[in-house]
Amino acid sequence: MFNTILPYVGMVVTGVVCGLAFWRGGLPERIGGGLVLAVFLIGQIIDAAVPDAHQQVLHLCNDAFLALGFLVVALIYGNLWLGGAMLLQAVQFSLHAFYLVANRPHDRLFAVVNNIDTAGIILCILAGTLVTWRNTARAAAAPASFPQTGAAAG
Repeated sequence: MFNTILPYVGMVVTGVVCGLAFWRGGLPERIGGGLVLAVFLIGQIIDAAVPDAHQQVLHLCNDAFLALGFLVVALIYGNLWLGGAMLLQAVQFSLHAFYLVANRPHDRLFAVVNNIDTAGIILCILAGTLVTWRNTARAAAAPASFPQTGAAAG
């Protein structure tokens, strides 16, 4: 299927980062990780089960699904990492759209841009997860403060 081990390494890293998002991230990171995993699995199904003539259109629709998912999550939660993921997903969508409209076969340039872009999206999810994890750990380690009442308050 692949000529090198790098795609497999990318798949493992994606799985680990999405697993970390489910384990230590907040709800936005979990949703983002779930969206990425869903799009990855749908992409694998498209590659395996759909004739070559229709794959580009379905991959474009798959990219649109991920972009829309990131947009909805960003509108609800407004985290910085979601902005980065949305911008990178826009690049991904534009890349697929360009190759579809220009009727160009996927070449080395497509692969390089696609892989760098996907790595950026994964790094955005990782960054969001690490920030949430750190904030949760800080909140758990902070001493509980009790409200002052009576004469001591004033």
